[in-house]
Amino acid sequence: MIDERTEGVASLYAFDLLEGDEKREFESRLAREPGLQRLVAELRGASHAIAVMAPAAEPSPALKQRVLASLPPRRQEDNIIPLRIGYWAGWAAAACFAVGAAYLGQLYLDARTETLALREREAVARLDAENARQLLEAERLLAQAQVTDLRNTRAQVARLQRQADLAQLKISTLASLLKDSPEAEAVAVWNPEAQEGILEVEKLPALPADRDYQLWVIDPQYPIPVDGGVFSVEPSAGAARLQFKPKERIETVAKFAVSLERKGGVPKAEGPMVLISP
Repeated sequence: MIDERTEGVASLYAFDLLEGDEKREFESRLAREPGLQRLVAELRGASHAIAVMAPAAEPSPALKQRVLASLPPRRQEDNIIPLRIGYWAGWAAAACFAVGAAYLGQLYLDARTETLALREREAVARLDAENARQLLEAERLLAQAQVTDLRNTRAQVARLQRQADLAQLKISTLASLLKDSPEAEAVAVWNPEAQEGILEVEKLPALPADRDYQLWVIDPQYPIPVDGGVFSVEPSAGAARLQFKPKERIETVAKFAVSLERKGGVPKAEGPMVLISP
């Protein structure tokens, strides 16, 4: 995830205002991070659009008079150096570019935040629908109580009611880090009381036979992410559903992440991250 400082440095880089070691350090990071490459491309696109729209800047007559008044009295043979309007116009245009880039960058961040919020609301809506279906199933079971074992029926109803308790669930949307599959996404639903959860993914690229995707649960109490299990996707739609139970007890879920690993998974993440939650 790109922080505010990195966004500011990216804006300076997009306007060719970085120099020396700072520029080389940023370009090294830029080569490794597809998300940062997309941000720089968008900022440069915004700067080009603003450059076309920017009007020519003219200094005011009052400014010109103040500059002339500050010069020593001229002799008859002296020549007055004309005010370099182009110099001020360049700085005015650069200021317009910077303000416009910051504004467009904020619009981009706002739109991305709204997209993630919509995905989370969609996940909650799906869970609400599942809750309604489960309650209907409970009513059906109660209606059949006269012809079934009443004790077993009550146990099934109690299980459905426990599953319907959405207040304790943590729902997270995972966004794609893949440059060639930016549309890939996932939703993780975590039940802290049961210490288990469900991950649903869509539009992930299919993998060769010697590779698996691996889910990680990031809990601040552990120095490394906790293994949540491995999975593969259905080739045509890139979809999968994983019911997971982490290898360690999770107290606080900070993030969920998915990485690309060798077949069967690894105890510690080695491959690149392809999905991560905010």
